[in-house]
Amino acid sequence: MDHSPTIAHRFASLNLLLRTGFFSFALLAVLFPVFGQNSWPKDMFAKNGAKITVYQPQPESLTGNEISGRSAFSVEETPGSELVFGVFWYSAIMNTDRDTRLMTLESVKITDVKLPGIDEAEKISKLKSLLESEIPLWGLESTIDEVTATIETEQINVSEGLKNEAPEIFYSEEPTLLLLFDGEPKLEQDKDLKMNRVINTPYLIVQADDNKYYLFAGQGWYVSPQVKEGYVLTSKLPKAISEVDKQIKEQQIEKPNSKAKAPKKVISSTTPAEIIQSEGKADFANIEGTGLLYMSNSDDNIFRYLDDQKYYLLLSGRWYNSAKLEGPWEYLPAENLPAEFAKIPETSPKGGVLASVPGTQASMDAIHDAQVPQTAKVDRTKATLEVTYDGEPKFEAIEGTKLDLAMNTKTTVLRSGKKYYAVDNGVWFVADEATGPWKVSDERPKDVEDIPASSPAYNVKYVYIYESTPEVVYVGYTPGYMGSYVYGPTVVYGTGYYYNPWYGPYYYPRPVTFGFSMHYNPWTGWSMGFHMSYGFFNFGFYGGGGYWGPGAYRPPYYGGGNRVFINNGDINIDRSNNIYNKRNDVSTRDVQRGDRGQRASAGQRPSTQPGISTNDRNRTSSARPSTGQQPANRGAMAGAGTRDVYSDRNGNVYNRDANGNWSQRQGNSWQRTNQPSQMDQHYQNRQRSTTQNRGFQQSNRAGNLGGSYRGGGARMGGGRRR
Repeated sequence: MDHSPTIAHRFASLNLLLRTGFFSFALLAVLFPVFGQNSWPKDMFAKNGAKITVYQPQPESLTGNEISGRSAFSVEETPGSELVFGVFWYSAIMNTDRDTRLMTLESVKITDVKLPGIDEAEKISKLKSLLESEIPLWGLESTIDEVTATIETEQINVSEGLKNEAPEIFYSEEPTLLLLFDGEPKLEQDKDLKMNRVINTPYLIVQADDNKYYLFAGQGWYVSPQVKEGYVLTSKLPKAISEVDKQIKEQQIEKPNSKAKAPKKVISSTTPAEIIQSEGKADFANIEGTGLLYMSNSDDNIFRYLDDQKYYLLLSGRWYNSAKLEGPWEYLPAENLPAEFAKIPETSPKGGVLASVPGTQASMDAIHDAQVPQTAKVDRTKATLEVTYDGEPKFEAIEGTKLDLAMNTKTTVLRSGKKYYAVDNGVWFVADEATGPWKVSDERPKDVEDIPASSPAYNVKYVYIYESTPEVVYVGYTPGYMGSYVYGPTVVYGTGYYYNPWYGPYYYPRPVTFGFSMHYNPWTGWSMGFHMSYGFFNFGFYGGGGYWGPGAYRPPYYGGGNRVFINNGDINIDRSNNIYNKRNDVSTRDVQRGDRGQRASAGQRPSTQPGISTNDRNRTSSARPSTGQQPANRGAMAGAGTRDVYSDRNGNVYNRDANGNWSQRQGNSWQRTNQPSQMDQHYQNRQRSTTQNRGFQQSNRAGNLGGSYRGGGARMGGGRRR
């Protein structure tokens, strides 16, 4: 005999929940994981024992900071009674924080509700209205990884017109320092050091009284009679250089890696260049299941394909191949890679390159991540900007637009008609004069979308303004602002163009693509690679310092005195990437960046409502979160005890049991289905999102992002220290 409740009985249960207000609270409270909870599904209980379960949401589309999707849910009136299943659709505004990979939803709207087997439109409409009115009162949270791994959107923001020709590529069989100059070396008198200093290099090079040049590179000093070449390690320093060395050590932000040894060999270049190196003669090992070999005694991504005997190299997300390790290297579009690359196991020592191999899940994860903005709310009354020019403002036209770009300032300043726009750490400002005064802008200049990659201002097209109120402006940027672009079927770093710097009384460098062995890490994005891990970028130097990034993702051309611009922007160096941390006039996920540490120490979770934290929120006492334990009897649910429930775009509900078998909810029972392929993909994506977020959290705790994609192999990773 069928003891399952009738449709009327089920709706009576729903009405009871609606009248008591429990249904709306329960669904709201568990829609997305609360702080510290990462598991799905979420259960809430009423006083009468009724339980509502909400299963992991399935995002469908992402446009700017607006996200929409759906989620399956179920209602169990009494322990062991038949479950009533349904699907609701939602839309919301995202607030994201890449420091924690958490996402909070605001302005949530329930756009539709479907209860299979229930056709009373009035009841469904009442449920929808109640949910829509109460959901915004709660801090609904998800993770960025859940979005990037499960999003179904095909709306991908693809960059065009990037440059991909290979830079000069050096190959060495011993540890080697690549000494980069931004053009021919330029010396200027440093007022503080009281000696000449090379201003257009990321390294500290000074000229002592003996007319020799001294180069500091993290682990030691080099000396040469010539400014560009001939450097050798030295322990004998003139008194003036010894004093500089002492000040460097006193100002270290972080101690250099004591195990790293300064390379004896130095190669210099005045044009964009990269260096690849092995520890001794090149040694190759097999990649299981493929016709590929990889250089096992190198931290670089160097492969050899057995079929054509060519070498393949990955630099800044771009592929190059050559008949010899010494080159010449030629650009190879990612879609033309041999099919063997897609067979590389994720757990292999070279699994990290899969993000740059078209068609792989890793490449799609990277593409989806490039669509998710870091968002913030800017306080109009607090946000200020000062722009300094090297003399009178000088503008040059941006090809293909009606915009002009200021050349003699570190800030990206655009002239559009009679107005001036500037971007500073992810926020747009506007002024009537090039020198200000500046105020937060609630619109972007016309033609900003048409800025070509050949312009050093290209990255600001990825800084957005979503909406505004008299008090705040909602802004955000996607990873394109940090130099991570979707190009064809993969992501790449940098535009590939060389931009001439500004030389005057001040020196302003421009964005770079090559020279720093940029590698993609699945948990934190782009990081400087292995050849910078000798200690150079691990701490600040005399005269200031900092990692490199926006406004133009440029390297830290450290300077002394008042002559050289020092960029203190951020990029993903051994941590996540939220440049709004540098601002005290914004909040992300309603954490005011200036008091973020205080909130964390107080144990409070950021709220989507100003002035509200989870510590003081009025919660309904009739509800309690689930402990994750399952009732002894789950009724007629397929695969008793399973919790893996999904929905499709048509509002159908599916269940996957512990053996991987699929059933579809039809009426009041589960029926096996022979069409599980789409649901299998949803299942795989869900598992992937959990793995990715766990990997990110583990990497954050460890403070070390070494290891290949998802932990495979110790030789691959972004920005790890030796």
